[in-house]
Formats: sequence, C-alpha cells, structure tokens
Amino acid sequence: MAKPLPRLQRFLRRTQLLLLFLGVAYIMAGSVLLLQRSGLAVPPRGGGGASGGLMAAPPPALEPPVLREGPTRPSPGPRRRGGATEDRGSPRWLVSRNLEIRQLRRRWFHGLMNEQQDPPAERGPPRRTVQPKGNYIGCFLDNSKDRALKGSVFYDFRKMTSSLCQDTCSESGYQFAGLQFGSECYCGNRLPAGRAREEDCRLDCRGEKGAPCGGVGRLSVYKVEEQPGVRRYRNVRYRGCFRRPENVSEAFLFHTVQSNLSSESCVAICTDKELPLAVLQTPDCFCGYATAAFSLQEPAQDSLCAAANGSNPAEFCQVYQTPVQDSRCMDRKFLQEKSRQLVALSSFPGAGNTWVRHLVELATGYYTGSFYFDGSLYNKGFKGEKDYWKSGRTICVKTHESGRHEMEMYDAAVLLIRNPYRCLLAEFNRKCAGHMGYASEQHWRGQEWPEFVGSYAPWWASHVLDWLRFSRRLLVLHYEELQGALFPTLHTLTSFLNTSVSPERLLCTEINQDGHFKRPAGRQRPLHPFTPEMRRLIDGYIRTVDQALRERNHSGLPSEYLPR
Repeated sequence: MAKPLPRLQRFLRRTQLLLLFLGVAYIMAGSVLLLQRSGLAVPPRGGGGASGGLMAAPPPALEPPVLREGPTRPSPGPRRRGGATEDRGSPRWLVSRNLEIRQLRRRWFHGLMNEQQDPPAERGPPRRTVQPKGNYIGCFLDNSKDRALKGSVFYDFRKMTSSLCQDTCSESGYQFAGLQFGSECYCGNRLPAGRAREEDCRLDCRGEKGAPCGGVGRLSVYKVEEQPGVRRYRNVRYRGCFRRPENVSEAFLFHTVQSNLSSESCVAICTDKELPLAVLQTPDCFCGYATAAFSLQEPAQDSLCAAANGSNPAEFCQVYQTPVQDSRCMDRKFLQEKSRQLVALSSFPGAGNTWVRHLVELATGYYTGSFYFDGSLYNKGFKGEKDYWKSGRTICVKTHESGRHEMEMYDAAVLLIRNPYRCLLAEFNRKCAGHMGYASEQHWRGQEWPEFVGSYAPWWASHVLDWLRFSRRLLVLHYEELQGALFPTLHTLTSFLNTSVSPERLLCTEINQDGHFKRPAGRQRPLHPFTPEMRRLIDGYIRTVDQALRERNHSGLPSEYLPR
C-alpha cells in the first residue's frame, strides 16, 4: 500500500505541470492570433516591403510573405523535424506543431489575402439584397423636435421590417411610412421636404437585413400600398360628447363645412391634416389638439349630442381620436445629470406597472428604468429597460421585489396598488400568453390556476405590507385613481418625483394614455375563475392591507375591492 502513493503523487505533479504548460501555450497562441488580427499591415501586391514605409513592420516571426510578380524558387519536398512533417513551401510563421492553431493561422492568412485583393476603401456601399415592398421614395432629413412625418410612431428594436412599418401605417390611414435607426417607424400624410444623401440611410432594418431603414436623423420613406380587405382608420376611438368651446378659432386648428358630413369623413379629413382630434358638429368638422381651451376632462352625456342634432346644435359636439398620434409628448431622454435619489416604482405583478411607466415617460419626458430586463418592453420603446437600474439616469425604477434589503436600496418609492382580483387575472394572462394575450380555457380549468392563486394571493398582501414597513419615503398610488382621475393623480406623482410638467404634456399624455401594452377588449369570453374558497382567502388579505394602510395615515383601499 505504501508504493502506489508516491507514484500517484508523482503522476499528479506531472499532470499539474502539463496542464500549466498547455494553459500558457493556449494563452500565447491566442495572443498571437489577436496581434495578427489587429496589428498587421499587409503591403499591396507587387509593392514589396517598402510600400508600407509609414506603417510599423510586424515582428519577423509573424511577418506575412510579400506577394511577388516575378518567378518563384521551386520549393523542396517536405522534410521531417522532430517526428513531424513540415511543409517548406508554406511561410514559416504558418508552421506550428499545434494542428488547430495552424489551421486558424492559415484561415486568417487566406482571409487577409482576400482583403488585400479587395480593400474595404474601394468597396462601394453595401448592396441591398432585399427588394423593398411598396414604392421606396428616398432618404429624408428628420428632427426629433419637429418630426418630418407627424403621424403615428411605434418601435420594435428587434423585429422591425419595412413591410411591418408600411402595413401599420396603411391600416391607420396614412400614405407614407418612414423608418429610422433600423427600429423606429413613423407615419404621415405629407412627404418630407428635406432630402438627404442616399448613403445617409445605410442602416438595415433590425428584422430585415438589406432593406434601408434610415440612419441618424434620417428617414427611409416609402409610399405605402393600401391593403385590400383591411378597414382603414380602425384605430379610431370615440372619446365622447363634449360642450363646444365658445371660441372655436382659438380651440381648433382647422375647420371645414360639408353637406352630408359623417363621422368617417370628418375623421378622414383630420387624419389627412395629421391632427389627433376630430370634432363633429354637423355640418361642421373641426380638427386640432387637446388644449386648455378644449380639454377632454369633463365629458357630457351622449344623449345631449344625440339631441343636439335637432334642438340645440350649437352647444355640444362629438369627439373622435384619429389614428394620428399627438407628438407633443413623444420625445423622451435620459436624465442629463445623475439623479440624487433612487426612486422605486414598486407594484405586485399585474398591477399596471408598465402602464404607469408609460404615463410617467410621456408626462415627464424622461425614461424609466427597471430592476429587470424585459426584452419585449425594450423592443417596444422602453429604452431605460436596458439601462443599469442604479445608473441614476432614469426618473424611477420598476421593481416587484419586497425584501427588506432590496427596499432599503431606494431613497423613495411609489407603491402602486391594484385590486388583487384584477392583478391575479392580469398576471396569469401574462404568464400564459404574454403582455398582450389571454390565457386559454385549458389554463383556467387545469390545476395551474388554483396553485397560482394559492401562492400569489399571499404575495399581493405581503408586498404591500413590507413596503409600508421598510420604505424610507413612500407615495401610495391606486391604479383605479389613475383610471378615474388621471390629471390630479399625475400631478401628485410628478411632484413626488420632483419634476415639473407643463399642461401641454399632461394633455398629450391624456390623449396617448393607452400605450402599446393594453390588452384588446372583447377577446376574452366571460369567465369567473374564482371559487368561494379563493374569494374567502383574497378577501381576508384585502381587509388586512386596508387596515395597515389606515394605521399608517394612508387612504384605505377603494371600496370596489371588496363588497361591503
């Protein structure tokens, strides 16, 4: 038993030395390849070594051979060196006992020779391998302060294509589609005035290599094709009945009178004028923005607009929101100086955190951050999603965490609370079908839904209770308050964030409040998945949270959370 032990020790020592030697050889080989890729300058064909006089010559051991046009000396046959066959016809720097390194060096050498024959400086602009759909018009100038195409805007930082942009603009009733930065799509009905050089629009679309997708401050503009069988202006939204302003010339930018005027024709007129509001009062059609002279804060009963057609036509009007996007609050940026305080935007999953981030970015003009990285949110325009959450460049940071250590890293917090019944439904839909989809009936009927409620309902309560206990400075915000009283609630929120907001941005935020992550209504059939046992469990947590809020001098939960 004593003899094998020293043998094993000697074997291990030799193995360590062998591994050390192989590691050093691997690092040296990598360094050699790196030097070859980054530091070599190959003289042009036929120029010998003197043509590169201004460049530092590479070390002799790594110096590539100079290609000569004259006759070459025939190379002798292979010779043996140390038991291995060495090809004397190959340059010495290509020879290596390591077969893998030898192949890598030769592959790099042949690539280098190809680059020498076709230098990058002599190559033209990249060829477009994809035939653009529709009528490509050209490259145009664009300015973030005054957009060349003033219609709708949407983003896709991963899968943007020229066809996707054109189809979206066509469905919204626009004539032109413009792409920028390879991922941003702009729609409009007026061709931009400022032409740019075609080579300025050299960026490819993120989801379509070879198709022109603009550049920095440059738009690749297409004339869109109307899609057969697709209803135009399908994004029109009826905002309600409102009292007509006394001074219509001050409230609206455009006015026309037409006989047999309909809501569709008025919307078409305002869309063509690239204005977001169409105000109908037969035979008058007004187009404009939401302003202090005509805000959408006090709607009237729809019956008053119906009666206005006969009895009092000068008092009330019907308001429609056209597919044109109000661009007064679309510009967003990171904070110019690092924020002195780190503010959390905390919520239970499914409470509407993404929607509130959308409102904050529109109202303040600054990006919001995230403790996580959600690629789908980043692709749709939340650029702060990719920023480091502690960078201080975002106005607030999304989080669903509720541990004491995570909460104490923030100087202040906005606690967003939503009805737990709504939260559980929204989060279960998201887990099963993403941000915009609905869970299937199979998900609801299986065992997955009861297990989800059993684990997530206690989390809803503990999340609120922990933030009430451990946060340093806290603003409690109810999702339902934002829905019912957007303006005053946004004023409270932006004041807590130490940001001044202009009335114009707030009005623009109100017009664009839905964003891109609102689930379409009417797609989910009526379903009541909560059993009596589930309701008793959730109702108990609602009472606990309501009592804790009142004990800490916050307003209690809205009455709709629980039948009382």
